[in-house]
Parts: sequence; C-alpha cells; structure tokens
Amino acid sequence: MSIVKTASAHYLPLGKQGKGKVSTQSGALKNQPYGFNTRFEDEPGTNPEELLGSAHASCFAMALSFALADAGFEDGELSVEAYVTLEKEGDGFSVVKSELVLDAVVNGIEEEQFKEIAGGAKENCPISKVLNAEITLTHTLNK
Repeated sequence: MSIVKTASAHYLPLGKQGKGKVSTQSGALKNQPYGFNTRFEDEPGTNPEELLGSAHASCFAMALSFALADAGFEDGELSVEAYVTLEKEGDGFSVVKSELVLDAVVNGIEEEQFKEIAGGAKENCPISKVLNAEITLTHTLNK
C-alpha cells in the first residue's frame, strides 16, 4: 500500500527579495507565505525548518502513541516539540539536527519501559527515517 501526500511551493522573484507561498493537499496550509525574511528574520510566515519540525513532532507523537497502545497503555497524553537546527556550511546551509522534546503522561508505565518504547518510536517514525540529520530525543514522563 502506498500513500502519496502532496505539498507545493511557489517562489518569485529569485533571490533574497523573492517571496514564496506554500500549500498542502489537505488545505491545512494554503498559500502560507515564506521567504528570506520569514526564515532568517522575524517577518510573519513560515519556513522549511518550521515545517519540517511540525512534520517530525507530529509523526513521532503518532508513532509513540501507537507503540504505547500496542504495549497496552491507552491512558495518557503526549506533547512533542521539535527544534530543527539550520547551520551555515560553506556557501550554503544544512539542517544538522532535529531535537525532539517530549512531555508525557502515561498511566501505569515504568521509566525504563517508557524509554525503550519512546526510543523505538523515534527510530521508526517515517519522518525520522527520512532525515539524515542527527535526531535526538529529550523526554519528561509525568506521573
């Protein structure tokens, strides 16, 4: 089974003065502005790193939720933030890290079991698999 989801971007004119718009198939994003000023300054809009972070955080949260349910834990709550790091490399830039920070409430689970399940979800969420950057996970388990 294959699932294909689409997103689109339009950018003009070229270079720093250009402005872009990004949209998703679902309509969750529709002509959302992005560009140099939204990426490197504080102009309203989005940027690729923020979009990647939202994809990684949501994918990991869903993967962990399913893994916990499969292990018999269905009462809980997960909050995930992703900090995506963009660094200058030579004449360009590279995404070098996606740090997942997890705050979890999972009733009845022990720390070691939670750590093992969370680590497996980090490794196996589809967005983690596609990234070549370092992927870290910091978590808090609240009981």
